[in-house]
Amino acid sequence: MTRWGLIGASTIAHEWVIDAIRAVGGEIVSVMSTSAERGAQYASDNGIAKSVTSVAGLVGDPDVQAVYISTTNELHRDQVIAAARAGKHVLCEKPLATSLEDAHAMVKAARDAGVVMATNHHLRGAATHRAMREAIAAGKIGQPLAARVCHAGYLPPHLQGWRLDKPEAGGGVILDITVHDTDTLRFVLGDDPVEAVAFGQYGGMAKAGLEDAAMGVLRFKSGLIAQFHDGFTTKYAVTGFEVHGSDGSLIARNCMTQKAIGTVTLRNADGETELKLDHRNLYENTLIAFDDAIADRGKPLCGGEDGVWSLATGLAVMQAATSGNAAAIEPGL
Repeated sequence: MTRWGLIGASTIAHEWVIDAIRAVGGEIVSVMSTSAERGAQYASDNGIAKSVTSVAGLVGDPDVQAVYISTTNELHRDQVIAAARAGKHVLCEKPLATSLEDAHAMVKAARDAGVVMATNHHLRGAATHRAMREAIAAGKIGQPLAARVCHAGYLPPHLQGWRLDKPEAGGGVILDITVHDTDTLRFVLGDDPVEAVAFGQYGGMAKAGLEDAAMGVLRFKSGLIAQFHDGFTTKYAVTGFEVHGSDGSLIARNCMTQKAIGTVTLRNADGETELKLDHRNLYENTLIAFDDAIADRGKPLCGGEDGVWSLATGLAVMQAATSGNAAAIEPGL
């Protein structure tokens, strides 16, 4: 059983991660919030025994074995490094940081300390994406040639705030959503992106010059090209993920979501076949793999270096959208 501390009294922890930790047999022993009042209330609401007001207070707790970090993005670097140096395993929200230099420092700190570091790209835990990955690896669609991701939806009012008005915190749709697309594409395809072109959109939700929607194309090492559409502003969009190959296509619907839902259809010369899916809570799958990594039985679903890749791609997409030119994706790994 892993004993967890939460750095950040966050909505995502409350809505998804706390229950998932407990569902896989973990225990949450402490939560950190810079507001003593908020932390105490959060601990009471979520059945957590202790609340503290500093990172040092949490990572210095001998009862804590691992930390889940879900603060705003600009805070991740120092919190991850502090946790690693204290010998705690780390699951950090995406994007890992707001710069590649910071992300590299985080990965190095975990490596130097000999602790497990993972990035919480939850979509790797989706049955839809696992089935697509397996079908592609088995040659079911031949050579993958193109992909298309629709990850546009509506950012609900309780999640609005810093994502829409704080560039310094890594707000905007690209660092919030496009990084998920990148990681999902890398996971499913077993391929890495090398170049991005993109446009940002300002649909009336975001402030301070941040984009609230984006479209673009990524080119991968294999030559595959992938379209993406990400948004906070489209209330009635349906998410989807398609991969088209030389001998077939995989078409997933309702799949770019935190919920354990969605379908995948294989289309080829034999017609259409719906793939069998073993739906399970995405975060539970992430945490099972994390526990296995701690026990030296495997690797995290999404490691620290995977988080560097998705951040590098997000930053390149931002550069392309701002400059109007293609931007190279260079994770520096």
